Amino acid sequence: MNILFLCHRIPYPPNKGDKIRSYNEIIFLSQKHKIYLGTTLDEKSDKNYTPELEKYCEEVFAVHFKRRWRLSKSLLSNKPFSVSNFYDKRLQAYVDRVLKNNKIDIIFCFCSSMAEYVYQSPAFKNDDISKIKMVMDYVDLDSDKWRQYSEYTKFPKNIIYRIEQKRLLEYEKKINEIFNHSVFVSEREVNVFKRWYPEAKNIKVIQNGVDSEFFSSDPGTFTSMEEADDSSFKLIFTGVMDYFANEDGVKWFCRDILKKIKSDIPNVEFYIVGNRPTKRVQKLSKVDGVFVTGYVEDIRPYYVKADVCVIPLRIARGLQNKVLEAMSMGKAVVATSNASEGIICENNSDIIIANDAESFAREVIDLLRNENKRKDIGNSAYQNIRTNYKWETNLATFEELFGKYTE
Repeated sequence: MNILFLCHRIPYPPNKGDKIRSYNEIIFLSQKHKIYLGTTLDEKSDKNYTPELEKYCEEVFAVHFKRRWRLSKSLLSNKPFSVSNFYDKRLQAYVDRVLKNNKIDIIFCFCSSMAEYVYQSPAFKNDDISKIKMVMDYVDLDSDKWRQYSEYTKFPKNIIYRIEQKRLLEYEKKINEIFNHSVFVSEREVNVFKRWYPEAKNIKVIQNGVDSEFFSSDPGTFTSMEEADDSSFKLIFTGVMDYFANEDGVKWFCRDILKKIKSDIPNVEFYIVGNRPTKRVQKLSKVDGVFVTGYVEDIRPYYVKADVCVIPLRIARGLQNKVLEAMSMGKAVVATSNASEGIICENNSDIIIANDAESFAREVIDLLRNENKRKDIGNSAYQNIRTNYKWETNLATFEELFGKYTE
């Protein structure tokens, strides 16, 4: 079948949550189908990544544009800011051309914002699209993300985020009404959506996977982190560090949790590992025992050296790949419910869950003092990932959906 795959950000390199999922979807779908990829670029230099995607796609059309004026324009309309943020007329022209000149069987949208390219196409407006099946991979319920943001920010941002939450929820409802299938990454997303929209229909959960061969603790697969001080316990947090939820999480950890841990175990180091740390995150390196690495070529050596991986997210949506990667590396993980919800796991078996500063610190201290418990938790996590989080197995559900369209 021919698939028009619309993605809000270029799905390469697979170095953050949404790109990991979209990249693996493209690899999987390309095995049996022709893919016409339309996407946007965060940076002009991201154009250099298109050859990697051309290995799997019949066509790749990627466009870069400045988003700021689009956001200000959307304030005067009723459309969600997210939709304006990812809409460009050149990409619309590509979508229109592909729909006109090719026999497209499926339109696959990755992220709710990409539905606008369907709505604005002549094929949709003229009802020439009725024979094309449409699948929306919401991944996360973005409207709920903006609700959470509004609860952790001050005026005027909290007002803007609340407006976006309301607008985007209505947009998400419309998508569910019009598209043939709505896909989410976890049951949690589905439950929240149905709570706000009981009429929701044709919903499917398709979980992420993990490249467990890559995220393996086998020391022969990568260079070790030799400069680390082995006399200290090491805690690690990984993620793109200009993402608000990650920034909030590490700030909370450094402010309210780390000092409780160090009062009991002074020789503890906390590594914040990830690209694009904001100035607020960079300032955390002034805290005793905190290291902000910025971009690293390979994250695995940091996982290997870590005694415990901490995921102190107060704001979270979807399924946290950082949790899955740490578990795949055989590491003991302490996470909030927000960070772990949606993941197949059992508290005190293959993960430790703690939601307030006091209990979070206490659980980390307990693991640092108990090497056997750390190993048991890590080994259980390792087996969990290899049982439940294989990309090929989880993404095969898309073929089940597509199979219905050929009957």
